[in-house]
Amino acid sequence: MTEVFEQHRPILDGVAYRMLGRVADAEDVVQEAWLRWSAADRDEVREPRAFLVRVTTRLAIDRLRQVQARREAYVGPWLPEPLATDVRSEPAPEGADRAMLAESVSLAVLVVLESLSPLERAVFVLREAFGFPYAEIATALDRGEAAVRQLAGRARRHVEERKPRFEVDPRQQRVLTERFLEAAVGGDLGGLLKVLAPDVRLVSDSGGKAKAPLRVVTSADKVGRFLAAVGPEAGERSMSFTFLEVNGGLGLLAMVDGRPFAAFAADIADGLIRTLYLINNPDKLATLAASQSS
Repeated sequence: MTEVFEQHRPILDGVAYRMLGRVADAEDVVQEAWLRWSAADRDEVREPRAFLVRVTTRLAIDRLRQVQARREAYVGPWLPEPLATDVRSEPAPEGADRAMLAESVSLAVLVVLESLSPLERAVFVLREAFGFPYAEIATALDRGEAAVRQLAGRARRHVEERKPRFEVDPRQQRVLTERFLEAAVGGDLGGLLKVLAPDVRLVSDSGGKAKAPLRVVTSADKVGRFLAAVGPEAGERSMSFTFLEVNGGLGLLAMVDGRPFAAFAADIADGLIRTLYLINNPDKLATLAASQSS
């Protein structure tokens, strides 16, 4: 029983995190799925994977509805909890598109998924990210297949219209991120303006628990001036930076005195940073920092 569950846990973790955008919520959902699995009548479970995905998805929908009110009262912009990933090794059902699987865990797409209804989000994650057949999704959600296809089409159009265009060339990401870091820490406004798109957006998530803009900052001049003003503080505080894969792309984890201070990630296109994500809510950094010390 345990062996079968652990065999499918990576997919359950992937579905739950993409549905909820928060590690603790995803872990709670998968743990509850384990309890349902351990109590299930084995004679009635013909396909363990289908059963586990169905239970996990329904639990995630219920949890998402519960936390939506909490997010509406959140101080400042809300971003998903950054997650150290290796999407190249993440298992996926047969027929899943590896590129879409990686894209679906990006901060950019997860932010767009926040604007979907819980059902639309579930269908998008199961179909677009993991490639589940419509018939299996219909069973998981207790909906007709025609209705699921409609939900899938609506969700797909919504995501395609709103997600930013970005490139995933690892070498370009590394070079541009290094240039950004050097300019930011050095307070070099000119250097920052060379790597920021004219209409760049800075989205910061502090939850009111750390110093950060409480609104999205737009334009290279405004974002650059903000970073040039606060960047030199990193040197004064002996801040260290670690490059790591965050939500399928290159990111930075800043540490001060052995404690996580902030995480950075960016959407890059045409050789420029289009969106910069700054997460310094301490509640959202613990898991990312722990992944580097394990």
